[in-house]
Amino acid sequence: MSAWSTWLRLRWFAMAPVLLCLCGMAYADEERRNYFDDPFLQVTDALAQCPQQEAPKITLSEMRAEAHFRAERGTSCYQSGRCRLPNAYLYDKEIIPRVKKAILSDGRFSDTSLWVEGQRRWVWLKGCVRASEQSIAMEQLVRGLDDVEAVINQLVVLDK
Repeated sequence: MSAWSTWLRLRWFAMAPVLLCLCGMAYADEERRNYFDDPFLQVTDALAQCPQQEAPKITLSEMRAEAHFRAERGTSCYQSGRCRLPNAYLYDKEIIPRVKKAILSDGRFSDTSLWVEGQRRWVWLKGCVRASEQSIAMEQLVRGLDDVEAVINQLVVLDK
């Protein structure tokens, strides 16, 4: 390897963080919103020390990049016979209110602060619980609901 190519390679590695930072700044200036209207609901609000969870927000550039993948992932469910609707994302607006109803009617979770989010039949549990047993029970409850394909448990157990 020549001294010139070594110098160019070192120069590139030195400039890479700067370029990544500049690219990030361009995205930071864009408005972030829920372009795909993914359902996001607060279910309970009993723990004041639990941080407010944010709705799924992306930039317009990120939405454009994601649109093709969402169409592909959504329809592959139908094409494989795992979904009765032509796109897996069509279930979410019905699943998330059912998740909320199931959690509220269960009775074990009234002392939590919980938000739920849905995307392509996957349910994200976000927020805070008082015990790890609540987290496990909530995940099992939601996993057992019709049309739910996966549960992503992001619940935090707060110290008593």
